Amino acid sequence: MVLSMDRWAGKIAIVTGASAGIGASIAEALVEHGLIVVGTARRSEQIEEHAKQLSGKKGKLCAFKADFTKEEDILKVFEWTSKNLGPIHVLINNAGRSLNSTLVDGKTEEWKSVLDLNILGLCIATREAVRIMRENNINGHIFHINSVMGHKVFNSPNTNVYPASKHAVTALTETLRFEFTNLGLKIKITSLSPGLVESELTTLDKTRPERARLLQTMPILKGEDIADGVIYALSTPEHVQIHELTIKPVGERA
Repeated sequence: MVLSMDRWAGKIAIVTGASAGIGASIAEALVEHGLIVVGTARRSEQIEEHAKQLSGKKGKLCAFKADFTKEEDILKVFEWTSKNLGPIHVLINNAGRSLNSTLVDGKTEEWKSVLDLNILGLCIATREAVRIMRENNINGHIFHINSVMGHKVFNSPNTNVYPASKHAVTALTETLRFEFTNLGLKIKITSLSPGLVESELTTLDKTRPERARLLQTMPILKGEDIADGVIYALSTPEHVQIHELTIKPVGERA
């Protein structure tokens, strides 16, 4: 199997949740391989700063302010991208959220915010990307940044609906694969499930300092490790699909 990123050079990618962590690392890797990347986040100023640092690379990073719990924001991202850059070839559904509460006494609005972003935002973005790919006869690639919690529930306190949301991502990936096959589409779908990664949801979480300190004692991945996984899946020949890719740090006990 020959791996190559050549066919993606100059193509358009959208990376959600690109202001920090995994999303920022993925956006950078895509730019280095020559893609034009629209990075979205509520904190778009961080993406703008990152774009300045990447000037001179083969590709380009553009920032777009958007809240992916709001459908109108998601639609604006795809509309702006198509109008100003061209049709999308790659979608990285990375935006996600985990809030510190329980199922026993958590708040409904907190659960809804997690489900709205981790599931519905992902579904809406995927629908829009597929629509554009079909209209333009593009054999694109869609990534769902999942989690090992999307395959197994761990005894981890205060994760509430987060594991359920990631199990939904696993099911959505398989459902999309069947839909693409039934429709005769050549769009690829990849679920990428990391173990523990250094990010604002884990070791850099300032809202849960005790948990962050505990996680810092465990084997951990960097955002660029997950970006490498994305590049690997993108690099495969057109007839090869990496449907599920799990990446764990050496020594992880889960």
